[in-house]
Amino acid sequence: MVAMGDVRIGEVLKAARLARRRTLADVAREVDITKGYLSKLERDTVSASVATLVKLCAALDIPMGSLFEGPSVGDVVRSGAYPPIAFGGDGVREFLLTTGGERRLQTILSEIVPGGGSGDEAYALPADVAFAFVLDGVLDIAFTGAATVQLSAGDGFTFDPRRRHTFRAGPDGARVLWSLAPALPDETRY
Repeated sequence: MVAMGDVRIGEVLKAARLARRRTLADVAREVDITKGYLSKLERDTVSASVATLVKLCAALDIPMGSLFEGPSVGDVVRSGAYPPIAFGGDGVREFLLTTGGERRLQTILSEIVPGGGSGDEAYALPADVAFAFVLDGVLDIAFTGAATVQLSAGDGFTFDPRRRHTFRAGPDGARVLWSLAPALPDETRY
């Protein structure tokens, strides 16, 4: 039961749900429909009322019109249009490179002045894995009770962000790509 010609509303709903790391049960409960019905909607085997689609779009934080555009093959954040974010720290400018709705992965670009960094107080992040890639300069990542890892341009480092740590740029500053999976919860971000 595909509505609106060849547009597959179910594919759009499923892609939005997965991008936000939401389960069928979670979304169905929020919208007050059954998990089975939502599953059928995502497979385009049933049609939904306008009221149900409005509630689904609100739960998934997507515009209603996106349902009729078809599923996206991906989201682009263009060079020069990176949204600035502010995690804090000293002498750090940060930009979000993945879209705000993406919850499976989050990538951030940090531009750090010489000697700048996260500050002296160690912190942990609620993500399963972090990856740092140094584009330019030198970056020291110090873990509480463990050695400091020094990274130079071209170095990549995968680590557990739940371990308390700090970071600081070297004498020439640093540009660093950070990837976190899953993305940080909204209350943790910017």
